[in-house]
Amino acid sequence: MSHVFPRHTKSVLPTVAGGDGCYLIDAEGKRYLDCGDAAVSCLGHSNPAVIKAVQEQVEKIAFAHTGFMTSEPAEALADLLIEHAPGDLDRVYFVSGGSEATEAAIKLARQYFLEMGQPERRRVIARRQSYHGNTLGALSAGGNEWRRAQFAPLLIEMSHIAPCYEYAEKPEGENSFDYGQRVANELEAEILRLGPETVMAFMAEPVVGATLGAVPAVEGYFKRIREICDQYGVLLILDEVMCGMGRTGHLFACDHDGVAPDILCIAKGLGAGYQPIGAMLCSGAIYDAISNGSGFFQHGHTYIGHPVATAAALAVVRELTGRDLPARAGVMGDKLNAALESAFGQHPNVGDIRGRGLFRGIELVADRDSKAPFDPALGLAGKIKKAAVAEGLICYPMSGTRDGRNGDHILLAPPFIIEDAQIGELAEKLSRAISASLPR
Repeated sequence: MSHVFPRHTKSVLPTVAGGDGCYLIDAEGKRYLDCGDAAVSCLGHSNPAVIKAVQEQVEKIAFAHTGFMTSEPAEALADLLIEHAPGDLDRVYFVSGGSEATEAAIKLARQYFLEMGQPERRRVIARRQSYHGNTLGALSAGGNEWRRAQFAPLLIEMSHIAPCYEYAEKPEGENSFDYGQRVANELEAEILRLGPETVMAFMAEPVVGATLGAVPAVEGYFKRIREICDQYGVLLILDEVMCGMGRTGHLFACDHDGVAPDILCIAKGLGAGYQPIGAMLCSGAIYDAISNGSGFFQHGHTYIGHPVATAAALAVVRELTGRDLPARAGVMGDKLNAALESAFGQHPNVGDIRGRGLFRGIELVADRDSKAPFDPALGLAGKIKKAAVAEGLICYPMSGTRDGRNGDHILLAPPFIIEDAQIGELAEKLSRAISASLPR
């Protein structure tokens, strides 16, 4: 009998025994094409450079508390990230995962305005159908109703405006650009409703991941968001925990939209699964406000800046930048999209195929013409996940796409090293899994 507390108490899971590039291997020797481990394994499961970096760092020093010492890999990783970071981002605060990164971002935004003598700025605005993590602050910012529901009495009050979800929410007759401007302007309306002097930050994912299934904003949306934030002195926090680190074809996803945030959150692909790590990047102006004020960010965790984790991430980012793997993710992403269009473009129950780079989503519908979702009682996403695993494919199906209850999508996020033959394998296995799961 296992004493592990699993995510799902009634699931019987295979035991992972090894990894080989794009594949996970269980204790029985079965191989699974890994295309949906929450967008973590950007380099695959057996990268020799990252493995060597972890081994060498453990031999030197495994841990030193950042209240007393910094470390060479943390310093080098921060320098490398800032070398490639957009806009005025200048400082890196290391954490152990995505939820910690977004939580830190919210707290930093609050402390920044305290240091600037604006204590009335306390409100955060985010978007419905977003996901920013599972800690209470991050969950409060997120708009995933299914994840929020049972913890609602514990959550902080935050505002949520519409997502930029063109497939389901753009009305007939409105062009994409105008739609994007209109929903972006909801931010200004909400700032005015709350009182501009009370709003400290707006948080959004450049490409929405788990909750919506790889939904990018339309052209011009984030430029308008940036303008609104600048007009009212509101900090722009971009959550690239899932879509960043090369996943969408740029090392930082916001580069596609031509905007830079005041605070940016990364994780997942930063460590590529070799170590748990995340990071919050902030502008020099925000850092200077702390440095020239109290001098102390009132936040922290024991394992921030962990030497082994930062050594692994340093090797990961060197692989990403040195081998130009974000560009490869863009090229292979186009090939994956073509394969998905060929397999599912005319499928009666596939309403939308979307995404950027190697971050793709498929939205399933009961009727293509009306875009009506399946009855949530069918549990379609769960059935597809189970059927895909039986086929030897790991993907990321989710329900609640439209409003937290209705709608189903499949998120695909394979390693950047995926080859043409494996893209074909992905499409074939996913096709069989969907066919086996749809109601007859």
